[in-house]
Amino acid sequence: MMHISTSSSMTIGFIKPVMALMVSLFSLLVLAEDHAELKGKLTKRLATEEQLELDKYTTQPPKTLKDAVEGYQNTQKNSNHKAIVIDLKKALIPFDDPAAENGIRPGAEEANAQQIKIEDIRIRALGNNLAIQVAKIDPLIAAASTREEEAKFDNIVFAYAKYSSYDTPKISGDKVEFTSDNPALNNQQVKLSTIEQEKRSLGLEAGIKIPLRTGGTVTLSSPIDGKEGIGKFATEEYRSALRFSFSQPLLRDAGRQVNEASIRVAAYEQQATDLNTRLQAIRIIATVDKAYWALYEAWGELDVRRQQFEYAQQNLAMVKRRVEEGLTAAVEVNRAEIGVADRMEALIIAETNLKLAQRQLRFFLNDIGDTPQTDVLVPASQPNLLKYEFDRQKLLNDAMAGRLELLAQEVKLAADMTNIEYLENQTLPMFTLDYQYGALSNTSSGIGNTYQNIFDESFNDWSIGLKFEMPITNEARKARLERAVQQRNQRLATKSLQQLTVKKEIFDALDQVDQQWQRILAARQQVLIAGINYDAELKQFNEGLRTMTEVLETLTRLGEAQIKEVRAISDYQISLVDTAYATGTLLGYSKLNFQ
Repeated sequence: MMHISTSSSMTIGFIKPVMALMVSLFSLLVLAEDHAELKGKLTKRLATEEQLELDKYTTQPPKTLKDAVEGYQNTQKNSNHKAIVIDLKKALIPFDDPAAENGIRPGAEEANAQQIKIEDIRIRALGNNLAIQVAKIDPLIAAASTREEEAKFDNIVFAYAKYSSYDTPKISGDKVEFTSDNPALNNQQVKLSTIEQEKRSLGLEAGIKIPLRTGGTVTLSSPIDGKEGIGKFATEEYRSALRFSFSQPLLRDAGRQVNEASIRVAAYEQQATDLNTRLQAIRIIATVDKAYWALYEAWGELDVRRQQFEYAQQNLAMVKRRVEEGLTAAVEVNRAEIGVADRMEALIIAETNLKLAQRQLRFFLNDIGDTPQTDVLVPASQPNLLKYEFDRQKLLNDAMAGRLELLAQEVKLAADMTNIEYLENQTLPMFTLDYQYGALSNTSSGIGNTYQNIFDESFNDWSIGLKFEMPITNEARKARLERAVQQRNQRLATKSLQQLTVKKEIFDALDQVDQQWQRILAARQQVLIAGINYDAELKQFNEGLRTMTEVLETLTRLGEAQIKEVRAISDYQISLVDTAYATGTLLGYSKLNFQ
């Protein structure tokens, strides 16, 4: 409760404004502490070093492709199916070298090749990608909005000056009757007329207005008034004052919680914007990773198509020699030439697909110039061919706790609650306490003497008042509150949908990882068997037991099996990227800084 003395004592009158000023300064310090605590508590940031560590979620040590193939072979031998006899050690020679365990190294023979690692393209994407450049502006806008709201309690220094001059003619005035203790004047009726005169006035006022976090306003000012009359009754008078006023809402707009609501909402929005910007960066990096593995796949397919074309040419040369020697019918030359033509078409398509894959990656890197690039991008980072047995529940729990969309939704829900609390206050009546006190000086003939007797408590004025205001139905404010409540309910439903979506994405990604790994094993088996069949068919052709058409069919099956393996390896890397993205993180390779 506020007690205000009506005493004219100057000591009491000046203690109150000083106390109000101290309260305002104290509220500024408290808000600074609260804001620091708010930034520490409400933002659960995804550390730039936090990337998905696959080993943390495995239930057993990861298995290499070599071990997996051997296990697959053992499974096949122990089954009821007829065992396939192959020289596994010979087929897996590249995988006996740990440095070459990850398989093919496409494009190494290109003269104008530009070797790129996946960590390099990530850094280039963060620095050059246009979508990220656009998204980087959003946090700056949000930070400016927060600073704008925090500045609403800035103290305001004001000054006012006005000089006026009046030169007026004689004007007939009103008739009046005197009531006086002088019998000669009592009940006398006269007419007052303004005579011709020249007047000058000067008004000065300076002060400071202090908005309080409680919703009130404190104003300290010092006005000076001066007037000068020229003519028969010449005068020159000056007076000054020290004024203190205080206005405080008691219901609507009262309290720090209400008046700081816009600052907290702006801070929440800034945090949500930061999270969404990080999400955009992670999304772009995941897309770039996928484009990298698509380029890896395009190189692998091109290598297979080149090999197929070279084999077809070798077969054509062999058939021509056999025809010349009379060992093979001439029609086999036509069949071999058809095989060369078919593989030429597949090679042309593979080269075009490689160009498209390179251009897609360059697009994400903002590296498409006005003239065609002469250099070619060759992946230098090799795929991670390890089989992981994931702890699905642990992965899901971490995803639910760290997924950026869910964190941003939590921040927005907090902002919604703050907005609802503010709108609840706005439905209250307007009830305001106003108090004003002024210490006045005596009238002086010079402006330099106006403050001489202002502190002797001779003259003062003060006022206190209450103001009440309320709409009759108050429907507008109630409707705004209801809309805010329903918007928060909608966001809660959206959060539940997002949580369900995250669960689905996690389980889908893990199933895709398992599927792509099985595809790698199956494709590897197909390559081994197709290679053996091709050698066998070629030998039987040389013995006159097979036609070139049959040889080319087995060559085609060998090529398709190799392409399947390349695609399965690429898809496996992409499925690992999707798994990391589903948890709100990135796959390893490098520690990125999104700042």
